[in-house]
Amino acid sequence: MDKAILVGIILPQNNQIDIDNHLSELSLLAKTAEIAVLGEITQKLVKVNPAFFVGKGKASQVIEQAKVLDANLIIFDEELSPAQIKNYHKLAKDIKVIDRSALILDIFKKHAKTREAKTQVELAFCQYLLPRLTRQWTHLERQMGGVGTRAGMGETQIEIDRRLIRDKISKLKLDLKKIEIERSTQSQKRKREFRVALVGYTNAGKSTLFNSLTGNNVYVQDQLFATLDTTVRKLKINKTHQVLISDTVGFIRKLPHNLVASFRSTLKELLEADLILIVLDASSVIIDDHLNTINQVLTDLGADDIPKSLVLNKIDRVQEELELKRLRNKFSDAIFISALHHLRLDGVRDHIIDKIESDFEIFDLNIPYHKGKTISQLQDQVEILESVYGDEGIFLKIKGRKDTVEKILR
Repeated sequence: MDKAILVGIILPQNNQIDIDNHLSELSLLAKTAEIAVLGEITQKLVKVNPAFFVGKGKASQVIEQAKVLDANLIIFDEELSPAQIKNYHKLAKDIKVIDRSALILDIFKKHAKTREAKTQVELAFCQYLLPRLTRQWTHLERQMGGVGTRAGMGETQIEIDRRLIRDKISKLKLDLKKIEIERSTQSQKRKREFRVALVGYTNAGKSTLFNSLTGNNVYVQDQLFATLDTTVRKLKINKTHQVLISDTVGFIRKLPHNLVASFRSTLKELLEADLILIVLDASSVIIDDHLNTINQVLTDLGADDIPKSLVLNKIDRVQEELELKRLRNKFSDAIFISALHHLRLDGVRDHIIDKIESDFEIFDLNIPYHKGKTISQLQDQVEILESVYGDEGIFLKIKGRKDTVEKILR
């Protein structure tokens, strides 16, 4: 098992509480990657040192501390530049120095199960690795297959590896395009349905809520990024309403850019949603940070115009009545639930119905008895408020979307 020390940087815009929260999240990421955390080091900086992020003296001190604790890994909470990674590689020798992005990519690689997730993670990893190649990453042809890997005259191992990675990136991009076409074909078939997307910070309980609502068994684990694939299921809310609900990959602070870019096809489910339910962990002390991160990622993806509602999950973990009252005052429009204990899930269902019916209209129709198919379709697809049987036909007062009613009457 790898053993690591964590390094947090306090820049002028941060304070000690922020860094403590950020390092506890980094520690949880390390645990998810099956890395033992032996200690934490923080450093106050006025500005970033281009060579080592921290000063060279502090960099040497961090490496010495790692040796004393017998750690083989140093993890920075900030993203290190390719030059900084190379400088640390020279300075640290046998101790590997990585940043938060590399750690998240490693977790994604371990958790990717489907062809799409594996391709997306592999692409993000290659794009991250390309500018950061050092001798610790050489001999990639063993991992990437031996085709076309013979070196030209005077070509160094790193040059060969760069060429291999570029070739692999091109191939992965083509593979993703094919997968995206398959996904958009599936998506076209579902165009008519009302679509709800669950989004949230990783480990907020989205998958548990998804399972509780749909009776499904999506993988749930109390760790970060337990699920990477977007799962879509039909959810029958009541006799007249059925929606498609999707569970997406969790968000996190400073998610690597390459990862967001390569997961765009998975996250497109969000952009096609009629309603986004933002799931938050009510028991988290940094719930505001989580909400800011989610809103930022949604803005980056171009989902600003889609209606959004807040769902505060894990209310069973909020012990203090005063704290629950504070949350209710602060998030007055939110739905408060416990997905794990099936508490107040009707509130979620009722909210979805309200959103579906927000553009519904009431129609008075007289349908002749010989149009049995039309009567049957109306009974299946809209809500019948009143029906009166006459001599030649049936009078119906119905509630539904105008385009649905017009399509049936056509």
